[in-house]
Amino acid sequence: MTRILLTRHGHVDGIRPARFRGRAELALTEHGLAQAAALARRIARHWKPAAVYTSPLQRCVVTGGKIAAACGVAASVYEGLGDIDYGAWQMRTHEEVEAETPAAYQLWRSAPHLVRFPGGESLQDVVARTADALRMMLARHANDTVVLV
Repeated sequence: MTRILLTRHGHVDGIRPARFRGRAELALTEHGLAQAAALARRIARHWKPAAVYTSPLQRCVVTGGKIAAACGVAASVYEGLGDIDYGAWQMRTHEEVEAETPAAYQLWRSAPHLVRFPGGESLQDVVARTADALRMMLARHANDTVVLV
């Protein structure tokens, strides 16, 4: 059985106020770099991953690179692991989106599975894309431990 360690990138700026970050390129902060290094040490100490796969976002590539280096394996960027594409809502605050498109924002809050972001993706798109990525990894890494960032 494949073991998947699903991790998150380290801290980035732009978290407050709450906004639709998605695919925006936000660099790891110093704190985020320290978090990535600590995560890399922990994974190397407790698991033996055969591979590390990252989203194409640099915050994920950097975090995954630290994990891969600590574990002595390669890190590979996999497009299917990318964050949701918020389209026109990307990097907008929740308050901005709610003020400009209240009906769409309320739908997102009450039934997010029904929303396609203007110029972006729906949650169904994300599910299909990430399911394809998981199928590929399961096929390549039967009985391995794999890290996803």
